[in-house]
Amino acid sequence: MSLIEMKVPTIGESVTEVTLSQWLKNDGDYVELDEPICEFESDKATLEFPAEGAGILKHVAAEGDDLEIGALVAKIDTSAEAPNGTREKKQEETKTAPSEPEKSTEKAAAEKESHAAGHPSPAAAKLMRENDLEAGDIEGTGKDGRITKADVEKAVSSQSGETKKETSSEPAEKAAQEKPAPVSHVQFSRESSRKKMSRMRRTIAKRLVSAKNSTAMLTTFNEVDLTEVMSLRKKYQDRFVEKYGIKLGFMSIFSKACAHVLMEMPEVNAQLDDDALIYHDYVDISIAISTPNGLVVPPVHNVESLQFHEIEYKIKELAEKARDGKLTLEEMQGGTFTITNGGVFGSMMSTPILNEPQSAILGMHTIQQRPMAIDGEVKIRPMMYLALSYDHRVIDGSSSVTFLVKVKKLLEDPITLFLGI
Repeated sequence: MSLIEMKVPTIGESVTEVTLSQWLKNDGDYVELDEPICEFESDKATLEFPAEGAGILKHVAAEGDDLEIGALVAKIDTSAEAPNGTREKKQEETKTAPSEPEKSTEKAAAEKESHAAGHPSPAAAKLMRENDLEAGDIEGTGKDGRITKADVEKAVSSQSGETKKETSSEPAEKAAQEKPAPVSHVQFSRESSRKKMSRMRRTIAKRLVSAKNSTAMLTTFNEVDLTEVMSLRKKYQDRFVEKYGIKLGFMSIFSKACAHVLMEMPEVNAQLDDDALIYHDYVDISIAISTPNGLVVPPVHNVESLQFHEIEYKIKELAEKARDGKLTLEEMQGGTFTITNGGVFGSMMSTPILNEPQSAILGMHTIQQRPMAIDGEVKIRPMMYLALSYDHRVIDGSSSVTFLVKVKKLLEDPITLFLGI
């Protein structure tokens, strides 16, 4: 018997432990070389673990186990022969080998196939379990046929529509004859359940507590009149979409405004390293994105040098990857400043917590129509509260207020932002 020991590989410099989130192959299955056998959840991303040889798979670790780098995950018996069906299929393929032109065509088609086909992303798998769906019931539209969260949501919506149609087609007389089922109301329930936190949720918890306990964090507030921003978007949105194929959103405008001011005020873009301050001549803005597994903050690099449509494309790409669990470790690293938008969930005001080792974070909130005094007259304006949380060890109170006022002025007169003045 020849065994290959599958151990947790080195994933990144800062990653010392992972969680085995789910097995993609059952214990005793025959696996091929490089075929994904399980998924690891690290502090920052979910990664597939490929087989290092062909043979019979033997599980060693269980789903939900926390494993250190180098820990044994599984064993593969490479001396075991492939099942008859697999062997016969290979023999048949050998007998009916195509000619060279056909082979090149089939090879190109085969390259499109992947072991990821039919496998759900972590977010999709969670949604499938909640709705009792099987992978065979869903057609994957993700990369290499992978099942995405959107595919599952579509299947759930389709299933709900069919159920509703069947229910509505029942004869009214039959529905009237049936007696309503007794409704059971459970009062004063004392039940509770215990569920292990995901690795990402545990990491988020540790970092938030660390940020609160190890920084001198304060928050300053201001409000911004978004009349001109909304007018600009309304006036040029169609032409923007026609040229770039993507909408001009609030996030690119806010990101660009912050980048513009951060280049003027490098102390807000700095970070503390022991007794030294590190200043950056670039602006990498981390965008807070809510996912089924928790909040992630991948950065958009060099925002100061990007055009608005380029920022929109990058934010869209990162958001889709984050929600499908496809962000790489490289895409999660870095960032000199963070923007979080609680307004999409209806938040009117909050005090965002720092994303260490960064020294500042801007909180956006919901837009509300409020009466404002404009040149001695009361007018209804779309107003948003802005919150800037900052590390007082790095940023003085006057600098934080000045930063927020400068951002406010750019947003209230966005033409100066587009002109770079």
